[in-house]
Amino acid sequence: MRAAFFRTHGGPEVLEIGEAPEPVVAVGTVVVGVRAVALNHLDLWVRRGIPGLELELPHIGGSDISGVIEEVGPGVEGWAVGDRVAVNPGLWCGSCSFCEAGEESLCRSFQILGEHVAGGTADRVRVPSTNLFRIPDSLDFEAAAAAPLVYQTAWRAVSSRARLSAGNTLLLTGGSGGVSTAAIQIGKHLGARVIALTSGAENVRRCEALGADVVLDRLQTDLVAEIRAFTDGMGVDVIVDSVGEALWSDCMRCLGPDGRLVTYGATTGARVSLDIRHVFWKQLQVIGTTMASRSEFEDVMRLVADGEFRPAIDSVLPLERIREAHEALEAGEVFGKLVLVP
Repeated sequence: MRAAFFRTHGGPEVLEIGEAPEPVVAVGTVVVGVRAVALNHLDLWVRRGIPGLELELPHIGGSDISGVIEEVGPGVEGWAVGDRVAVNPGLWCGSCSFCEAGEESLCRSFQILGEHVAGGTADRVRVPSTNLFRIPDSLDFEAAAAAPLVYQTAWRAVSSRARLSAGNTLLLTGGSGGVSTAAIQIGKHLGARVIALTSGAENVRRCEALGADVVLDRLQTDLVAEIRAFTDGMGVDVIVDSVGEALWSDCMRCLGPDGRLVTYGATTGARVSLDIRHVFWKQLQVIGTTMASRSEFEDVMRLVADGEFRPAIDSVLPLERIREAHEALEAGEVFGKLVLVP
């Protein structure tokens, strides 16, 4: 089959299009013919090389996949050739204490499709049948591929981990990213006031179009002063942050009493300082989150399938232009998701 892969870690130039072995169906799995695959910043980190992550090379990336089932393995029930599906990129053992408690993202052997094992930048991919989500004809493959990783991450961060409720104020950093564009919609769905931080007039406009109540341009804004003015000096209830080091101090200052900062990334660096006096005096919480449980994934994907949420897609490109896609994502030129079509 045709696939996009890399044989060594490095910049976008290491990506190539070529022939790869066909996936072989196994017990409890299906082979999906890929119709669309969306990129994430995770694809950049994997391509560059993540310390401690040893991959079998060449490696096929791509965590966000939609397509049509082409083969069904032994022991698979409820699925047939021709079914339209999106794929949950989280992989779990199903038998550890966390899995048995329904917390699959905390699985002792948790992995991500396209990171730890071969992903979907190819004609076909093998996945466990437990990871399939049936998509209606009304949801096109591009939108279905743009949703799984970012919507489950945003849903768990905003709803489960931050416990956002109606009337709360939510601040989202990295407002033009895939998770944040999902979180804008989720925050409004839950009845919160949503503030998005992004850069550039066009990204401001796009965040407003998604429903954000206030959109701040970080290039022209004193974030702490703006948040204090918007909240009458109280600060926000919840911050969902992927930026890390560059904004950490400002984020902590923007939190109000009983504020919760949920972190799921560190695009500008992972080393931060923390004045714990602010933490105990305002009774703040710093909470980590990664991906989601199987039930959370299915809950939010039902809302996507029903049309309640619509993934923000920057552009759709043929798989052959994967280098260009990686370059655009690295340069911060993508709003929402960038989708490749084999």
